[in-house]
Amino acid sequence: MGRRAMDDAVAMGLVIRPRRGWLALSQCDPALVAAARDGVILTCLSAARLHGLWARDVSSDHVAAPQHAGHARRDSARIHWGRPLVSRAPGSLVDPIENVLAVVAECQPLEEARAIWESALHHRRIEIGAMRAFPLKPAARRLADIVTPFADEGTESTFFHRIRWLPVRIVPQVVLLGRRVDFLLGERLIVQIDGGHHVGRKRADDIAHDAQLRLHGYHVIRISYGQIFDEWPMVQDLILRSIAQGLHLAR
Repeated sequence: MGRRAMDDAVAMGLVIRPRRGWLALSQCDPALVAAARDGVILTCLSAARLHGLWARDVSSDHVAAPQHAGHARRDSARIHWGRPLVSRAPGSLVDPIENVLAVVAECQPLEEARAIWESALHHRRIEIGAMRAFPLKPAARRLADIVTPFADEGTESTFFHRIRWLPVRIVPQVVLLGRRVDFLLGERLIVQIDGGHHVGRKRADDIAHDAQLRLHGYHVIRISYGQIFDEWPMVQDLILRSIAQGLHLAR
């Protein structure tokens, strides 16, 4: 496109010019437009979302400023200045996923970071062996040693992280009576975590499967996203009382 055509497109609102040398479609993700405008790269939680990973709180932008980027200006954002694992190509707006996970490990609490790392594993965005080959900092090294690819959503990673201390065997993603359940505690206690997709036919199938599980001697507990993050003491108490009553044991 010639300069005149680009100027006309901007004037008509078809495209946006965030900064000299950049054009963006009017429906482009605002975070990408802002990154191009400010000369930064989206990383951490902001980039995790764009990579399709589970991330609970993306209320503020997390950006990485290229080396010697004196023009970077994001007063409302958290700027990460650390050296990346993978070099960032000129003109990049989103950090490579390896860099994202390394920054997440340093920036976020272990529970949140673990959920994002396990989301990357579950969606096959990374191989854990490849991540371990990088010169990881202690926080990332710890995550590389404990994460698993079994959690379907961040809620499952969070739940497992919070109950891993229990003195019972906890097995995620077990197939029972032809369908997968989220967690099997001991021999008979099943915990299912409901997300926003548990509606309609999916919900009906879940209820029918719960009934079959009960007929075969299992005890089923269902908990929601809101209960995990807003009512955790109640959830933990329910799990502890169920174990105290022996509901996790075969009878």
